[in-house]
Amino acid sequence: MAWVFLIVGGMFEIGWAFGLKFSNGFTNLPVSVITVILMVLSFWCFSKSLKFLPVSTAYAVFTGIGSFGTAVIGMIFLGDSVSVLKVLLLIILIICIIGLKLVSNESPHEEGEIR
Repeated sequence: MAWVFLIVGGMFEIGWAFGLKFSNGFTNLPVSVITVILMVLSFWCFSKSLKFLPVSTAYAVFTGIGSFGTAVIGMIFLGDSVSVLKVLLLIILIICIIGLKLVSNESPHEEGEIR
């Protein structure tokens, strides 16, 4: 369950990153409110995952998901530049995130238990 919280938190991070862009320096009130809510949810999910995962692994995965998702959405929907090197580096990033998941040492009870 800790990994679910971590992945969901990373997805909320993608949302608030775009919220920051569209809040116009927090002058667009509706977008700013949504952005702050996404920030709180993102960090709440991240903190829940830290009850069971080492902070080094969890933080790397959390920020990696946010970075990967933000970059991909920016390239697809917002006209951010796309290059072969940029795509290759994003693929390497996602491979590293998966690798961290594979080498993490959670105890068996951790997956089903939330405190």
